[in-house]
Amino acid sequence: MSLLVVGSLAFDDVETPSGRRESILGGSATYFSLAASAFSPVRLVGAVGEDFPLALAEPWKARGIDTAGLEVVKGGRTFRWSGRYAGDMNAAETLRTELNVLGTFQPRIPAAFRSTDFLFLANTHPETQRSVLRQVERPRFVLADTMNLWIEKERPSLLALMGEIDGLLLNDEEARMLSGSRNLIEAGKRILEMGPKVVIVKKGEHGSFLFSTYQFFALPAYPMDRVVDPTGAGDTFAGGLMGSLARSRGVTIGNIKRGMVYGTVTASFTVEMFGTDAIAAMDAKAAEARYEEFLQFVSI
Repeated sequence: MSLLVVGSLAFDDVETPSGRRESILGGSATYFSLAASAFSPVRLVGAVGEDFPLALAEPWKARGIDTAGLEVVKGGRTFRWSGRYAGDMNAAETLRTELNVLGTFQPRIPAAFRSTDFLFLANTHPETQRSVLRQVERPRFVLADTMNLWIEKERPSLLALMGEIDGLLLNDEEARMLSGSRNLIEAGKRILEMGPKVVIVKKGEHGSFLFSTYQFFALPAYPMDRVVDPTGAGDTFAGGLMGSLARSRGVTIGNIKRGMVYGTVTASFTVEMFGTDAIAAMDAKAAEARYEEFLQFVSI
C-alpha cells in the first residue's frame, strides 16, 4: 500500500561522546524514508537547496523511495542543524539552526501522490501539516509528529490539526506540556480527548507508550550497550511503524503495536552509527532478525 512522508531534508553537524561529524545527511523525511523503505515503498515530499548533491538521493530509488516530490529551490540553501549530545544522550543541545529553504517551504503534493493510503506528517508548523491534508484524498491512516515550539506558540493550530489526524506522535516532555499533566498515563489520556484516535509517546531509552480509546500498550526500547548518535531515532521509529503498517494493509491496534516494535527495532539500528549510515545499510532481512530477537527479550 502507498506511504507518503512530508518532511525535511538537512545537513547536520553532530557531536557526541563518540566523536564529531560535519555536513552529514539528515532531516526527518530522510530518516523516516530510509527506515520505512525496508518494509514498503515510500513517496517523499520535501525541499532542498542548490547545494544539495542529488547524487545523495540516487541510491534511494533502489530502496523504493520515490523522490518525485523533492523540490530543489533555485538559489536556495538546504536546512542545516548543529547539535551536541552529552550525558545520557536523551536530548540534544541545539548549537545552531539555519532554516534556509525550510523557512519558506510550502509543500506541493504531486498529483500522483495525492491518493495515498498512509501519510506521515513530520514535525513542522501545524498549519503546514494541515495544508498537506487539504491536498490529498483522505488516507486510511495519518500520523503527525510535533514539538514543544508548536505546543507553546501555535496551540490553537495544533489542536485543530489533532481533530483531522488519526495518530499523534510526541515525546514524553511534549506530552506533559501539551496535556498539563506530569503523569504520563494521565497525559496520554488527556491528549486522546483532544481528537486523535491514537497517541504514541516516545520515551527515548525507556521505550514508548501507546494510548487508544480501548487499549494501553507499553514497549521497552531495544537494549543497546553502545549508542553513537541518537539523531533521527524518533523519525526512524516513525518510519518503521508506518512502513510496517503499510505492509500489513490493515489499520488495527494489533498492527499498530506490531509497527511500534518494528519502529523500536529500526531506531536501534540508527543509533549505532553517525547520521544515516546504519539505517541506510539496514535491509528487511536485518530488521526481521532483530525483530525476532527483540520479541524474545520481551516475551514471558
